[in-house]
Amino acid sequence: MKAIYKRELKSYFDSMTGYVFIAFVTAFIGIYFLAYNMYNGYPYFSRALGSITIIMLLAVPVLTMKSFAEERKTRTDQMLLTAPVSLTQIVLGKYFAMMTVFAVPMLFSCLCPLIIRANGNAYFLTDYSSILAFYLMSGVFIAIGMFISSLTESQIISAVATFAAMLVLYLWDSLMSFLPTSAVGTVAGLAVIITAFALIVYSATKNWLAAAFVEVLGIVITAVLYVTKKSLFTNGLGSLLSNININNGFENFAYNNIFDVTGLIAYISAIFVFIFLTVQSLSKRRWS
Repeated sequence: MKAIYKRELKSYFDSMTGYVFIAFVTAFIGIYFLAYNMYNGYPYFSRALGSITIIMLLAVPVLTMKSFAEERKTRTDQMLLTAPVSLTQIVLGKYFAMMTVFAVPMLFSCLCPLIIRANGNAYFLTDYSSILAFYLMSGVFIAIGMFISSLTESQIISAVATFAAMLVLYLWDSLMSFLPTSAVGTVAGLAVIITAFALIVYSATKNWLAAAFVEVLGIVITAVLYVTKKSLFTNGLGSLLSNININNGFENFAYNNIFDVTGLIAYISAIFVFIFLTVQSLSKRRWS
């Protein structure tokens, strides 16, 4: 894994990708920091950091689009997949390289609360815990982008699809208002989600039995719950999906001054899920 990590990290700085990403994110951190904290005198850097989330919609796809798509296009993935290392080590090496690149602007952001303190009151616990939450939340975005990159050989498709996925997550609360509130509508929505998840399982594994098992199990559980506890399905779809809003953990740190351990665990769990899906996607290619 160490060799993969060094190789990937070097590739980001042999090209302009790493430099552009770091400069882009750092520039906007500086802009929002100056606007919120220096110009308006607001003591919480975490509020300025919250405004950077929308910038990550553009920055993360640039960072992740080449992680596996470029390997597939140039056919160097064949050499990588036959290397004497596990697929998990390959994926983790690439993921940690991207997280290292992203850590550079985050280290610059750690200076901002110190600058605020030099000019007045600062809230270190809120600000630095918010930086940690923001780093892990962006880690989820990077894991999603890496997984999408493993599904295609086109860097453009990878970048656009990653942007679309992140945009949906960013607008999650607004999208929830369009969901049906009736019990029947909730059942229909759950059926669509179960089918989509089964298709993802098939896309990652090319195993119809696994995908069919997921589909049948999900439908059976939904049907049993609908018959036994129909009241759960009234406005149930919105209540269920609102719990997976990726922004909640960071917002608790940045805006509510709550050290949300559950949110951090949720981010780490989501990262592991998409790393696992990426490994499965590569496993399918290794054996196909």
